[in-house]
Amino acid sequence: MNTGVVILAAGLGKRMRSCLPKVLHPLAGRPLLAHVLETARALNPLRLIIVYGHGGEQVRAAFPDPDCLWVEQAEQRGTGNAVMQALPVLHGLDQVVVLYGDVPLIQAETLKALLALAEETPLALLTAELVDPAGYGRVVRDQQGRVLRVVEERDADEAERQIREVNTGLLVAERRHLEGWLAQIGDDNAQGEYYLTDIIALAAQAGIPIATTQPQGIHEILGVNDRQQLAELERIYQRGQAEALMRSGVTLADPDRFDLRGRLIAAPDVFIDIDVIIEGEVHLASGVRIGPYCLLKNCTIGADSEVLSHSVIEGARVGSQVRIGPFARIRPETELADAVHIGNFVEVKKSRIAQGSKANHLSYLGDAEIGLGVNIGAGTITCNYDGVNKHPTCIEDGAFIGSNTALVAPVRIGAYATIGAGSVITRDVPPDRLTLARARQVTVEGWRRPLKRE
Repeated sequence: MNTGVVILAAGLGKRMRSCLPKVLHPLAGRPLLAHVLETARALNPLRLIIVYGHGGEQVRAAFPDPDCLWVEQAEQRGTGNAVMQALPVLHGLDQVVVLYGDVPLIQAETLKALLALAEETPLALLTAELVDPAGYGRVVRDQQGRVLRVVEERDADEAERQIREVNTGLLVAERRHLEGWLAQIGDDNAQGEYYLTDIIALAAQAGIPIATTQPQGIHEILGVNDRQQLAELERIYQRGQAEALMRSGVTLADPDRFDLRGRLIAAPDVFIDIDVIIEGEVHLASGVRIGPYCLLKNCTIGADSEVLSHSVIEGARVGSQVRIGPFARIRPETELADAVHIGNFVEVKKSRIAQGSKANHLSYLGDAEIGLGVNIGAGTITCNYDGVNKHPTCIEDGAFIGSNTALVAPVRIGAYATIGAGSVITRDVPPDRLTLARARQVTVEGWRRPLKRE
């Protein structure tokens, strides 16, 4: 069938107490709406429609995706009214899936099961059995178990409030029936709104069988109305990601202190310590160990490498058996070959460091090409920026750079050259030589330290 997905994302979100539209609040580093869109695309819909309202231009700007059709709900008058706004762009479709921009954890498998039911009947609902159904519309059935209607809690009587089966709001409807039902609903209710759920009673009255299914987990239907609920969903999401990683062979020191805000591809026998944050796309090879309080973003780390605590690696490629940190920062466009050591308080930016080289303490290496087996002494910096342009530094194989050296780029250090500690190098250095660039040490005889005046 030709399927369209309508995502309702026009809500004001008053309880969020924020200038940011509710559907743009982040879950696992991405807007709530981004999660729903990802799931919707897994259904391969012919059309993907987003009904927007509050903060509309901001929402649209956040999702410039060419496959999204945008429909405005200028006045928020309920879910039924929201779907009405989408009717003009539903022509030619066979069926319509209705999702919500603030229900981010719904799974594609659940929706595919709902779509399978909808092949047999014009209306299929996703319902759920809750221990505490407060706040949800109740699903009213007859004695044969057939769905009669959904009654919102505000409009329910005492008997109806005892029902534990609730309407999640997610449904699949045959498009031509949906148009007819929406034309018949009104706003005669406690909220003065057009409820999408009113179409259920209309379908039942017409003798149309209404199919229902339930999600695998209750978390799939949970929505976000305030920041507390957002935090609860964050932990549910993160726990699910952690459990999936552990099943694949990754060891997490504490699954409740792990945050995945992107995509992690990890081989077996990876170890991740507490409070590590993963952003973007990260690849970890077998045997990698990540220490506590690290941030990894859009990077690849080779087998048996170790990242010690409080280190940041972003946009870099790291080889095998590399040791980084603690308190190191590896910036974008950096490539570290096998067996490189980058130590505490060392920053590397847009540089390539060949196998076996090391910078163990307090150094900055930017726009540098560093050869095999180079030793960078503590306090060494590449002076790569002249205030306008960046310039390269080349350090050839086997060079030894003494502590507290400033390499003023552009400059080349020859193979197996040695730079004396405390030097400021402004010209190319020949290979296999000792080069010094510092003032002669002088001791002044007879000098006396000044004293404070009385």
